[in-house]
Amino acid sequence: MNSMRASRDAHNLNVRRPAALSAKEIGRPRDAQIDKDVVAAVLNALQERGYGGVTINGIAKSIGRARSSLYRRWSSKRHLVAYAVVSELGENPAEDTGTLRGDLYSVVTTLWRAFRGPLGQALAGLVADMAQDAALASSIRKEVLAPRRRSMREAIERARSRGEACNDIDVELLLDMLTAPFYFRTLFGHASMSLENAAQIVNHVLRLIEPQYLARQTRGRSASRKNAGR
Repeated sequence: MNSMRASRDAHNLNVRRPAALSAKEIGRPRDAQIDKDVVAAVLNALQERGYGGVTINGIAKSIGRARSSLYRRWSSKRHLVAYAVVSELGENPAEDTGTLRGDLYSVVTTLWRAFRGPLGQALAGLVADMAQDAALASSIRKEVLAPRRRSMREAIERARSRGEACNDIDVELLLDMLTAPFYFRTLFGHASMSLENAAQIVNHVLRLIEPQYLARQTRGRSASRKNAGR
């Protein structure tokens, strides 16, 4: 009796065991070429028609893909646009090079490279649309700016652990100082930005961060006050 019951239980377990998921059920791997085509199409649409002219249906048609293939990756056009922007700029710009100078130079290089391409041409329109569309602005801040700034803050924390950066610095202000010239020159077009300029920006920011420079400045001010009192 017991052996018959055990046999039935084993049979039921085998019947109820789910079959292995097929590749279709698991989901297809991301197609790098589709992503590349989408980013190019989105940036082109932003440049020509602005954010209002970007539609998932239009992007799908322009790259010859089904609309459903885009919706599987991006739930809305806000996320699609944010993805295109972060793909150009990079989500983790502060590569760990072993030195603060190297890390910050890595950051500014990503901006210099991205703004020389289609993103630089689309930036003014995108910023204008962000001013009118709170949801778009929120997506760009959360999906583009937040991870990039987190990467830069981590670089400064690494520098502090190596003794390359002071503790009493306004990190958020420094990050603005490091990146703002690229946005400003790209938006207003009053001056170009070269890699030499990028290196100069890093040098200026480092003067505000490095303990050695601040120590020299403090000694210089003390000496000046002493001389003035003689």
